[in-house]
Amino acid sequence: MILRNLPASFALATLLGGIAMPALADSLRIGWQQIVEPSRIPQADGTYETATGADVEWHLFGGGADVIAAIAAGSIDIGYVGSSPLTAAASQDLPIETIYIVGNIAEAEALAVKDIDTPEDLKGRKIATPFVSTAHYSLLTALDHWGIAPTEVNLLNLRPQEIAAAWERGDIDGAYIWDPVLNQIKASGGTVLADSADVAEWGGPTFDAWIVRKDYAEEHPEIVTAFVRVTGEAADAYLADPSAWDETSEQAGKIAELTGAPASDVPALLKGYAFAGLEEQTSDAFLGSASAEAIRATANFLQDQGSATAKDDYSAFVNPGFAEAALK
Repeated sequence: MILRNLPASFALATLLGGIAMPALADSLRIGWQQIVEPSRIPQADGTYETATGADVEWHLFGGGADVIAAIAAGSIDIGYVGSSPLTAAASQDLPIETIYIVGNIAEAEALAVKDIDTPEDLKGRKIATPFVSTAHYSLLTALDHWGIAPTEVNLLNLRPQEIAAAWERGDIDGAYIWDPVLNQIKASGGTVLADSADVAEWGGPTFDAWIVRKDYAEEHPEIVTAFVRVTGEAADAYLADPSAWDETSEQAGKIAELTGAPASDVPALLKGYAFAGLEEQTSDAFLGSASAEAIRATANFLQDQGSATAKDDYSAFVNPGFAEAALK
């Protein structure tokens, strides 16, 4: 397997306090989020530990920006992020590689509101989202599509559980957020003004991905390959028979226990993503040219918003090599 060289710039990591020493050879530190997706099953079952032969540490984060900060600080080796924080990190030359595209986000992220009937009604209202997340990017894209300047909306930077609490208190008028918090908001009177499937049609597709520190990947390619294989097998198991993952299934129970989502909601939440299996990872649509182009398009948008400096080429931050090795 040919792995790319580390970039010279460690700018983001330096800003966040420097690079920590890499983990020991037999350890793997994984940053995860409470997203309802197939890899929760091998996480619950200890399959990652068995397949990698590593001492796996699981670190829970509330959003992709926090995962990126932990990667930059050397606190974790592999992390789950959305395409927007991934783009921000790559634009600052953080030494990372995308090793698995979990899937494209559709109804799983949305702008849910109360007492707001039209986009024009958003002006002056309090709308929360975790900044530098895919939800934040989608919200900005939606506002741009509607011809509303971000400054015309009172945007609040809150983590998912903070959004849930603020909604229950009546402190916010809406939020662009993901499940399971999105489902909680909808269940308590929130209505969806737009979701990420709509935003994709407006030119702002988003996706979730697993990324790895390049230095860890170069030192432990066998562990990263095993991680990718287990992740892909979980996605393949779901895609082979989604109906088997109903609310009474063992899978739904395990996902519910890890994410806090009710088991009865799990089947619908899973349908909020267009998941990708292991073999799909090596195609142009996923770890091929399409992902690098999607990252570049996101960077261009963020640059127009004044929050990133776009690069011409992001292919160095997408590596299909581990998926190719996992398929062998």
